[in-house]
Amino acid sequence: MKSEVFEIREYQKRIAETASEKNTLVVLPTGMGKTLIAVLVGTNRLEKYPESKILITAPTRPLNAQHKKSFEQFTIIDQEEIVLITGKINPEDREQLYKKAKIIVATPQTIKNDVANGRLNLENFSFVTFDEAHRCVKDYAYNYVAKKYIEQSKFPLILGLTASPGSSATKIKEIQENLFIEAVEIRSETDKDVEPYVKGIDKEWIYVDFPKEYQEIKSLLEEILKDQLFWLRDHHLIQTLKPSRKLLLMLQDRIAAIFKGKKNYSLIWAMMKTAMAIKLEHAIELLETQEISSLNEYLKKVEASKKRTDQLLIKDQRMKDVMKKSEELKDLRHPKMEKLKDLVKNLVKQKPEVKIIVFANYRSTVEKIKNILLDEGIKAEEFIGQAMKEGKGLTQEQQIEKLKRFRDSEFNVLASTSIGEEGLDVPAVDYAIFYEPVPSEIRMIQRRGRVGRQTTGKIIFLITKDTRDEAYLWVAFNKEKKMKGILYDLQNRMGRKPKEKKKEKKTIKDWV
Repeated sequence: MKSEVFEIREYQKRIAETASEKNTLVVLPTGMGKTLIAVLVGTNRLEKYPESKILITAPTRPLNAQHKKSFEQFTIIDQEEIVLITGKINPEDREQLYKKAKIIVATPQTIKNDVANGRLNLENFSFVTFDEAHRCVKDYAYNYVAKKYIEQSKFPLILGLTASPGSSATKIKEIQENLFIEAVEIRSETDKDVEPYVKGIDKEWIYVDFPKEYQEIKSLLEEILKDQLFWLRDHHLIQTLKPSRKLLLMLQDRIAAIFKGKKNYSLIWAMMKTAMAIKLEHAIELLETQEISSLNEYLKKVEASKKRTDQLLIKDQRMKDVMKKSEELKDLRHPKMEKLKDLVKNLVKQKPEVKIIVFANYRSTVEKIKNILLDEGIKAEEFIGQAMKEGKGLTQEQQIEKLKRFRDSEFNVLASTSIGEEGLDVPAVDYAIFYEPVPSEIRMIQRRGRVGRQTTGKIIFLITKDTRDEAYLWVAFNKEKKMKGILYDLQNRMGRKPKEKKKEKKTIKDWV
């Protein structure tokens, strides 16, 4: 280890001690040095087993490139023995790299394929890190790699890293089982050994009124939605007239599975009603939380669709009225967009070199944010994922280059979809603005981790009154609270002393 080039924090040292002895799931806020823990444990294993190799795996090439850089920067291992492997490398060349390398950094799918095809045997690997370990559910490649590693290795040790494994006890248990976890190490900003290293994060909630022009459209959409929900309830498929989208998606999967197994054509109407309910839920969310032009674009896609469900929706006179009204109002900006524009203008005026990241759920919204700010003379760029079947996107190389330019202060504002939330080395920013709250504790924690890393930062929530914005904020808050309770309990039950808890009662402001 090149201990002279970095400071090992007390909590990192303690966590690394546990992770050097047991298969460990580490839950740390973004920006608190999870990667360095992998380096500490990895070098320890190589000292203990000098002839062994270690594997670091993360979901994307940019994330793996960061891990490779960390081992090059913080260890004295020959850089030629630290290799980054992706599926783009020829299989025969990968096989040779595996033989020569000491530290292999790779995407999980590539490792899965090469283990399955006999190009790689994990017998001589003394350590494997699974980054973004919350993905280790269902049939994700991590699960296969972990199982084969435990079966093949002479001296296995697993480290799972995540900012949040989710709030469901079932999901956390699934991750534990899939990674053969024996210990849990969680830290939050209020833990005694973390507090000295945490910079302050201020928070501000900015509320705007839901435009009365939108209300009539919302009422029509809700009427159509109620028709579908009443039918589903009357046929004993749901028990509530206010189901979450998650519940509707689960119902859709359940009906599809039954239909596939028995070809019961009486279920077709149930499938259609559920599909229409999901589409209407989405339409209402777009109206409440995004620009009305986003709703307009979505309805045009539904109208152009040849699916029977979509055509049935479009034939409803109320839906025709919705489309007409949304077309008439398509140039009316959501008050959040106006508020965002004024807010960013003032921040740039106060501090010309300010760095701001704006998170939004949809690519179309991100593009609108960028264009509106550019029109105001503010240097802004969009940050989106790779190209989908339709539309544009950024390659992983372009993502890395754009983040470098943002770090070098070539522009002030990075307008980002969820791609900016997870793992990528997004530079520390002065402000993180949430164009809309998200009902996910994982995404909330990851977004929040973009500020307060080197200096005090600020998070600003834009919230439309009496809409999903308010509901989603509370959902994420409650999920995070539940998640931490489960994880601290697991940590205590698996061998660590109880954590010192603060006595004061927490409010939503303490969590988000």
